[in-house]
Amino acid sequence: MRIGELAGRTGVSTRSLRYYEQHGLLTARRGANGYREYTEGDVRLVAEIRALLSVGFTLEDTRPFVDCLRAGNGSGGACHESVAVYRRKLAEIDDDIRVLLARRAEVAAQLAEACPGCLLEGER
Repeated sequence: MRIGELAGRTGVSTRSLRYYEQHGLLTARRGANGYREYTEGDVRLVAEIRALLSVGFTLEDTRPFVDCLRAGNGSGGACHESVAVYRRKLAEIDDDIRVLLARRAEVAAQLAEACPGCLLEGER
């Protein structure tokens, strides 16, 4: 299939597909006419990349998942390298949550000082 069809089937712009290709996540074959040609397997790779990006992974984070699928695994998360990325990302999210909770507590304390007796949203 050509790049326009892959874009349509995956909901990703042709520009994004070219970007994925530049970063080595997709490999387009070239037809005799010079057009990029993709396979059904590329649909799955793009879906994996999109799913990971949508939950906050970086493009580089997706590489082990793509490599895992290319190796013939049923899931991009089935490989040791992918599991390591999942673990690292969860640790990052946990750190972000700790920072946000501390920040929230500080803002709540400032509100309580500025407006004694004021209730925070959700405390009614």
